Amino acid sequence: MTKTLDLGCGLKPKNPYNAQEAYGIDVRNDAEAQVVKADLVVEPIPFPDASFEYVTAHDFLEHIPRLIYAPQRRNAFIEVMNEIHRVLKPGGIFMSFTPAYPHAATFRDPTHVNFITDETFPLYFDDKNRWASAYGFKGAFQILSQEWRGPHLLSQMRKVELPVAG
Repeated sequence: MTKTLDLGCGLKPKNPYNAQEAYGIDVRNDAEAQVVKADLVVEPIPFPDASFEYVTAHDFLEHIPRLIYAPQRRNAFIEVMNEIHRVLKPGGIFMSFTPAYPHAATFRDPTHVNFITDETFPLYFDDKNRWASAYGFKGAFQILSQEWRGPHLLSQMRKVELPVAG
């Protein structure tokens, strides 16, 4: 049975991969819609390791601060990416759909605090460069595709084993 998790899902989890079970996380509970309450800026994803074949984030990552200082310094965006990697099964797919630089929609909304570019995932969270490992990223993603859809960047990545240092 395939399962998907939609982060920041709103009223109903999106299921673009047509998984058999769809769950969502938002800042409110709705058991009937399979939405679990969690604030992912400060809380982990409330599911066990390797629970999902798919994790999606539609208009969500731009709301996760890159850095917070209360009560101590934390890289919240890196922590969310670690959590996504943790709950995906080996070979699972992460899909991000977010307004991205250089489009005005990236900056227009005052709740957008994390600015994604078309280089963010391929340089920082991929299986070759992994620059985010310097900030605590523990995983690796194979970049499957990136494409622009208006001001939104659609990125699809596969969870892969950490590259072997050689």
